[in-house]
Amino acid sequence: MLRLRSMNRAALLLAALLPLTLAAAGVDPAKSSVSATFKQLGVPVEAKFTKFDGQLDFDPANVAAAHASVEIDVSSFDLGDPEYTREVLKKEWFDAAHYPKATFVSSAIKENGPGKLEATGTLTIKGKSQQVKVPIAYRQEGAARVFEGSLPISRLYFNIGEGEWKDTDTVADQVVVKFKMVAQ
Repeated sequence: MLRLRSMNRAALLLAALLPLTLAAAGVDPAKSSVSATFKQLGVPVEAKFTKFDGQLDFDPANVAAAHASVEIDVSSFDLGDPEYTREVLKKEWFDAAHYPKATFVSSAIKENGPGKLEATGTLTIKGKSQQVKVPIAYRQEGAARVFEGSLPISRLYFNIGEGEWKDTDTVADQVVVKFKMVAQ
């Protein structure tokens, strides 16, 4: 009888926790971050996006069924200087008035070893899409799952820096997007 009660308690606990494991989890923006690093006149510059949202559907026991989507408000790009920040929102750069969001939507996620994933999906910036593969490190921290990674992209592919700003001597073509997503 005692063994049956403890088994029932274990089954009830498992039943209560299972939806937490399988359900989609929202990204906690207070604990998460998205930034972009690039070189201007050979000097590294890091800027942050302060507004973004995401959904992660991840079960470590069934990684193949995982799905992720992230939406970034490009008008929240912050270079640390109001004048520069206003400049990159203009048509030649992000054209935030016409393309307010940058998105990533996964089409497949696979495990690449303990604590390592690779997400394949579509990255869309300024109305232009590209298939990308994103290496991701993940870990469990209490009730939260932490996903971190970086993705080098070509700013010119996405028409970020048009006209005179296409000159890669001033602003390098490669931009590294770094992220830390914390899902509860």
